[in-house]
Parts: sequence; C-alpha cells; structure tokens
Amino acid sequence: MTDSITIRRPDDWHLHLRDGAMLQAVLPETARHFARAIIMPNLVPPVVRGEQAASYRDRIMAALPDGMSFEPLMTLYLTEDTDAEDVAAAHASGLVKAVKLYPAGATTNSASGVQDFDNVRSVLEKMAEIGLPLCVHGEVTDAEIDIFDREAVFIDRILDPIRKATPGLRVVMEHITTKDGVDYVKSNDADLGATITAHHLIINRNHILVGGIKPHYYCLPVAKREEHRLALLAAATSGDGRYFLGTDSAPHTDANKEMACGCAGCFTATNTMSLVAEMFESQGALDKLEGFVSLNGPAFYSLPVNEDTITLTKGEPVDYPDKIETEDGPVTVFEPGFPLHWRVV
Repeated sequence: MTDSITIRRPDDWHLHLRDGAMLQAVLPETARHFARAIIMPNLVPPVVRGEQAASYRDRIMAALPDGMSFEPLMTLYLTEDTDAEDVAAAHASGLVKAVKLYPAGATTNSASGVQDFDNVRSVLEKMAEIGLPLCVHGEVTDAEIDIFDREAVFIDRILDPIRKATPGLRVVMEHITTKDGVDYVKSNDADLGATITAHHLIINRNHILVGGIKPHYYCLPVAKREEHRLALLAAATSGDGRYFLGTDSAPHTDANKEMACGCAGCFTATNTMSLVAEMFESQGALDKLEGFVSLNGPAFYSLPVNEDTITLTKGEPVDYPDKIETEDGPVTVFEPGFPLHWRVV
C-alpha cells in the first residue's frame, strides 16, 4: 500500500485571494503548497484593464511572506465595455493569462458581468486570434431557471453557441458541477478544458441541507446531486488531460457566511492537497494525482510544468486549523466530514 508520493509542485487554476487584510491572511495558505494560481478578478471594483491587473499583481507579491515562492497568473474581468486591444496588450506583455466571463449576477461580485453576449464578440474573436483562454463561470442567471439546472442550460444556450461562433477560442469551464459539464468537455476537442474543485469532489447538495443548513458548504455553483459528484470524481481521476484542479477557494469571514443572506464560497486553500489525495486514493487513482494537480493545467495554458516537487505522506489524521484569523474576522477552513490522512511534508 502506497504511503508516500512525490509529484511536481501543483498549481491552482482558479483562486480567490481578495484584497487588503484578507489577501494578507489567505495568500500564505495557497503559497505553502502551490507554485502558481489563476487569480480571479472579481474585486470591487473589478480588475478590467491591464493596468489594474498589474497593480493587483503588485499587491499580491507585496503580501507574499519572505521565503515563499508563488506566481500569480492574472486575469481580466470581461465586461461589455472591455477593449479588445487592451486585452491583447496585457496578454502580449506576459501579464494576463486569461479573461474571465461572469454572466451578470451569477456569483460574488459579478454585477459587472455580461448580459448581452453580442457586445463582447469582438473581444472573444481577438482572444481566439491570440490564443488567450476564456474562463467561464458556467451558469445562466434567469429567474425562471432552477439553480440546480443553471449549468446545463448555460452549456446549451450560451457556451456552445459562443464556441461555434468563435472557432479557435480556448475555453475553460471553471468549477464544473454536473455530469452535463463532464460530458460536454469529454465530447469536445482540446480547445475546451474544465477545472474541478476539491469541495465538489466531496459534497453533494444533501451535505448543505440535511440536518440543518451548513453555510460553510454553500458555494456557487451550488453542489448538485450525488450522481453529479460521482461524475466529477470519475473525470478528475480518469487521467484525461482536459480536467485539472481549480480550487475556487473563496474566503469569506464567518460573519458574512453565517448571516441571513450568507455569501457563497468554500475556503479550501489550507487543506486542498490532503482533500484531493484522499479522494484519489478512494478511487485507486493516486497514480493520476500528479496529472490532475500538476500537469494538465500547464499543458492547457501552454506553460511549463514546475520543476520543483512536493511529497505527500499518509499517516495519522492531519490536524488542520478550524479557522484562519484575519483582521476582518475569522475564515472557516473547509471540513470534509472525515479524517484526512495525507499531508504535504
């Protein structure tokens, strides 16, 4: 039985770091294990221009503790006013690695997102021309669409038409949560990839609702039925290079999570590697772990894999902190509901 595994240092292809005091507190939790991360741009105000991305990157690097190595991979927030030439210049400079599409109102700080997709067509065409990936939050926001159906409807109504209208556009379906998402990626070409979070490998909608509402399991896209969780787990552990880790680790203070209208997001940066290793072992797929967390993402983004390595060992349960303290208040660390025996040493 394997009790030690050494892999290339992993990357996180979907991460929220926030800003200010929250950034200072949560950045070390990611940088401890991850070499790079795609940084989400949904600040207030959002990161929509190259100069704003450069400024945000500077703030991230200023917050990085001495002795830690970490590279933030910056993104721009797509709006109906986004300038295609600014996007191209930011990409050409090496600063921006992707553009993020939020349908307006889909998740935290997404009010500036896209409502009329015809208004961003020129930007998408430029991105296809220069090879810049589009990261999509794949949900529609129509009031009449059930929240558990939003991802499937998005694929049919928005994503598939966008891809057909923009040949060559590289797209990442971020944090897929359904068998529909898994199957759509599987049935398409190498220009389409998908990230899968650690928490969506572990929880289904029962975990949020049965026995009382669990606010720290509430996220967007919301966890779905067990059949969808099992489809995600099968995809992640399959060895298919189109699926890779994007934690969507999203810190909110406990006060903001536990209020009457609580914020969406699971904070997993602290224990992601233990969570994922545990799930891969459960499927007899530890040999596929390095591909999912360290190799597939760089291949999709046309970046080199990390040269350094990390080692995980299996032993007594890992004692992770319940909360990360910040100047704004405590942030609860995701609790999977079972012991975690794998740790990074």
